[in-house]
Amino acid sequence: MRATQAAHGTALDPIPASPPVSTPLPLRAVLLMLASASFFALMAVTIRFASAQLHPFQITFFRSTFGALFALPLLHPHGWQLLRTPRLGFYVMRCVLGMGGMLAGFWAIVNLPLAEAVALSYSSPLFVTIGAVIFLGEIVRRRRWSAVVAGFIGVLVIVRPGSAAFTAGSLVALLAAALTGAVTISIKSLTGSEPADRIVLLTTLLWVPLSLPAALAVWQWPHAGIWPWLVLSGALGTSGHWCWTRALRLADASLLAPFSYLQLLIVAVLAWWIFDERVDRYTAAGAAIIIGASLYIAHREHSLARQRRRERRAANAEPQI
Repeated sequence: MRATQAAHGTALDPIPASPPVSTPLPLRAVLLMLASASFFALMAVTIRFASAQLHPFQITFFRSTFGALFALPLLHPHGWQLLRTPRLGFYVMRCVLGMGGMLAGFWAIVNLPLAEAVALSYSSPLFVTIGAVIFLGEIVRRRRWSAVVAGFIGVLVIVRPGSAAFTAGSLVALLAAALTGAVTISIKSLTGSEPADRIVLLTTLLWVPLSLPAALAVWQWPHAGIWPWLVLSGALGTSGHWCWTRALRLADASLLAPFSYLQLLIVAVLAWWIFDERVDRYTAAGAAIIIGASLYIAHREHSLARQRRRERRAANAEPQI
């Protein structure tokens, strides 16, 4: 489906919810997903640098503000039509969930070892599977439930409840993953009818007022040396979001999922190099279990979606009597 032409003559193409089964995995989609993972990994580092003075809630506000400024050039090829949507209420709901996830996620990045915070964020597909059953009525069978259980075992390996290493910060990171899962469920509906640039621009614009109340509660004016990290966090966040939505236009999210795990590798290396943080064996083992479970869930979702498309094509091909 194609949307109407924009004022400057550029079509606003929605992200296809499910690319055709015969479409191979394009190299451009892989490169965009790798770029997205890299941008988000570098953003985590800028957040840690900014936290030398600022509370993570205030960093969230500045990341949202500068991210919105870097997203404004998306208006140029499309015109003001890009801001018009019949689904504004849905955007607001999605952005409220996303802002909750961002506030919790930024808090976790500041207060936990970087690799641990990012590893726990990858438990999001586990929450997506549970949410799809509760809110979308999807049928999840034994093999996917087994993967969910295995994934949560990986979470337990990382957080180690009851041990001296357990902190409440791990629960905040899991809250961020759960809210991100809720956003993922909502975007399954949004991407079928809305263009990628509109999703990026409206999301970043709505995040600014949504992030302000929490920032005001802990407000202090940033020192001069902190501003570059705040600006960079906005640029990296918007760039990562743009690459992610563009990648989803070209290929199934389940096919692209393995490439997003580059973020964890980059974060682990940079955390070791810059902050002298080492990945302990529990985080490494738990992350491996979570990633394995998430990859299996993604594989099953892709296989089932492909099977459903084949069944629809076969039904449409049947002669009408």
